[in-house]
Amino acid sequence: MPNSTKAMTDEIIMEQIPPGSRVIDLGCGDGRLLARMRDEHGCSGQGIELDHGQMLSAVSRGIPIINGDLDQGLSDIPNDAFDYAVLSQTLQQVRHPKELLVEMMRIASRALVIVPNFGYWRVRLQVIRFGRAPITEVLPYEWYNTPNLHFMSMHDFRALADHLNIHIRQERPIINGRAVDRAWAANLRADSALYVLERAALDK
Repeated sequence: MPNSTKAMTDEIIMEQIPPGSRVIDLGCGDGRLLARMRDEHGCSGQGIELDHGQMLSAVSRGIPIINGDLDQGLSDIPNDAFDYAVLSQTLQQVRHPKELLVEMMRIASRALVIVPNFGYWRVRLQVIRFGRAPITEVLPYEWYNTPNLHFMSMHDFRALADHLNIHIRQERPIINGRAVDRAWAANLRADSALYVLERAALDK
């Protein structure tokens, strides 16, 4: 993913997390987001990352980090250990997204998930016009080297959350680099979307 896109998603996530929160970043990469939340918001953070090179970068920033494969689950992390679990542009890359969402809601009171929207009009147009796997700024891969294993639209994500009894506290379509509160035809216009999730029982 381009650095400009990463920076944009980091800003969107930071807007949603109150100062002083306990945060776990799943697939934290080089730890830049956690370092910013620590330095700018006074958050305490924990990262999980599979790539050793990225782990070393996170450690150099002073980020506590666990070497782990998200597809192996989060069983070593206690219930309610964090206020927020963050999963940015990663859900579509794991083998078992449904199980990972359930685990996120176990270890944190709320979860922030950013996912690419395969219902985006540019994606649809490329498939219809050229009959080929789409390439966009958010999905900058050829079909043969993409890390993405699953393809979902905003409608698909809502259906999965409902199936898992996870409450969507906020859905913010990301259009032209901005997360908006409401948008007409969001599933067509948004290249990705932010979801703030919580256990449905908390809203009752």
